Amino acid sequence: MFISREGPGLAELARQALSSTQRGYDLLAPKFHATPFRTPDEVLDATARALRPLGPFGAGLDLCCGTGLGVDRVLRRVCTGPVTGIDFSEGMLAEARRAVPDAEWVRADARALPARDAFDLAVSFGAFGHFLPHERPTLFAQVHAALRPGGLFAFPVAAPPPVGSRQYWTLWGFDTAMRVRNALWHPRFVMYYRRFRLPEVSRDLLDAGFTVNTVPLERLGRRPDGSPRCRLVLARRRDRS
Repeated sequence: MFISREGPGLAELARQALSSTQRGYDLLAPKFHATPFRTPDEVLDATARALRPLGPFGAGLDLCCGTGLGVDRVLRRVCTGPVTGIDFSEGMLAEARRAVPDAEWVRADARALPARDAFDLAVSFGAFGHFLPHERPTLFAQVHAALRPGGLFAFPVAAPPPVGSRQYWTLWGFDTAMRVRNALWHPRFVMYYRRFRLPEVSRDLLDAGFTVNTVPLERLGRRPDGSPRCRLVLARRRDRS
């Protein structure tokens, strides 16, 4: 993964990697825009284009908002009401407040959201690797409760890289290094790229009370086999009977 000259150096990355997840992002925040960990603009723009025909939406929420790119490039384009970003890193929220001062920024754990029946649309970008598989039911239940009846939870999911490809081995190596690091060092830094598989995620969303559909993000292209490189998951809140 390439780090630009404006991004953190090796010593900074090492310090961040040996911190807790929250503290690591506090440290990374000022240079986060210059790292490969931020969601690319083309993904955000493709998401906004795909959501626009489904709206307009009222109030919007960016879950695990980081420095606020999802609020700025997606929610502000498709929502007519107030937009809110929630994150557990005060460092990331400080950057978000500077970038988008007219949004609401809330420090909170996504597994204990401080809102009920408050939003028409929730989005999230690049954050799900910070949640272990057994945490997803709680996370999705919190989003379901934060949405109004009929509200939409949307997020992009990239197609898995072909087995044996360079990207496959890069992600496999990163996850392996994280497992070793977390086994030997505390506090843990939770970030795994290969534990968010669409079939299991769809099942967890259904169990949390959503209906689930996906649409291809055509602007991001297709793979040689014709499958989309990225899909947008559209999870609609249904009320439990």
